[in-house]
Amino acid sequence: MPASRRHLRPLAVLAGFCAVALSGPSPAQSPGDDPVARGKYLALLGGCAECHSAEAGPFAGGRNFHSGLGTVGSANITPDPATGIGAWSQDDFYRALHTGVSRKVGHLYPAFPYPYFTNIARQDADDLFAYLRTAPPIRNEPKRDQLSFPLNIRAIMGVWNLLFFHEGSFRPDPDRTAEWNRGAYIVQALAHCGDCHTPKNSLQADDRDRALQGGAVEGWFAPSLTQEPRTGLGAWSRGDIALFLKTGQNRFTAAGGMMAGVVAGSTSKWDDADIGAVATYLKSLPATPPASVTPAPDAASQARGQAVFEASCARCHGANASPERGPPLPGSALTQAPNPATVIRYVLAGSKTPVTAAHPKPEAMPAFGDKLSDGDIADVANYIRNAWGNQASAVRPADVAKARKLAAAG
Repeated sequence: MPASRRHLRPLAVLAGFCAVALSGPSPAQSPGDDPVARGKYLALLGGCAECHSAEAGPFAGGRNFHSGLGTVGSANITPDPATGIGAWSQDDFYRALHTGVSRKVGHLYPAFPYPYFTNIARQDADDLFAYLRTAPPIRNEPKRDQLSFPLNIRAIMGVWNLLFFHEGSFRPDPDRTAEWNRGAYIVQALAHCGDCHTPKNSLQADDRDRALQGGAVEGWFAPSLTQEPRTGLGAWSRGDIALFLKTGQNRFTAAGGMMAGVVAGSTSKWDDADIGAVATYLKSLPATPPASVTPAPDAASQARGQAVFEASCARCHGANASPERGPPLPGSALTQAPNPATVIRYVLAGSKTPVTAAHPKPEAMPAFGDKLSDGDIADVANYIRNAWGNQASAVRPADVAKARKLAAAG
């Protein structure tokens, strides 16, 4: 369940939540009645610091997000009045979340996931704003976007919104439990999981007919969160999902890439009740049609890949994929994903598990990009994606060359 930018993001005690099933999601409850404390927790749910922090400091913006349409930088959301949101009102803040329109620059780009944040309850938005107002003000005017004409004209987003944006609010399902509705609210609003885990069209809008079925983002692939057994969460129990969100590891996988940051900075700090709510919701998602395994890799590539695996990988992963260290490869949804981008990136650049309370010492996979050619990496990817009962489509050297270029560009 890794994520790569835009990237891949369970909540509070459910007391008082019964009314939510009919009236809407409640604000976060666990920090008590203090709006600032609730807002701090909501910021963890949304992973705000993960996207809005860079060299200038916490929430001061400057992190860049890349897509096929160009680069967009995150905004300064500290209370600095000149370069942040210090001059904003609650209404200004809610409008940005709910409609994607900023007091300062007008229309926002969907790198800021307002198509999900539109579902955030007004009280939660106000509490989040109250918390951000307590952050240290940092004067920083990050370079916001590098988009080519006509996308650099923000007003064009008005047309994009007409085509793809559905302004609204979360509507609880009265036929579902309070826990299920809480999990749905977190996934569909605050944690904006679909922003990474849903495929996009050529204009970077979600393919709503394939929600949470896996998405490519910034040279990574965030796998399906549906109950598809081979490439999704079908083999995972509710407890497996909860354990992954809390610790970054379970019996099937370990978080790496951008998902490692999401776990370390966000999900590992969620309340157990909310982690359980998200797990309950995700386990309710129906299985999707199996991912295609064509074209399958040829036998020669498989044989070459096995040789690379035995020489470079078996020491940790085990000759029969019974690892001494690291997650298992047989049956791995990530390994068998229809898009091999994350597997390729792991081999190229290595990976490190997130630091959490349960796992304070990260486990690291070394990088092999300077040791293996594009052909070697394609072959070993084909081997692990199709050995031990795994099934996945072929990886080509050109796929590795593309991933190498993206990794080199950061």
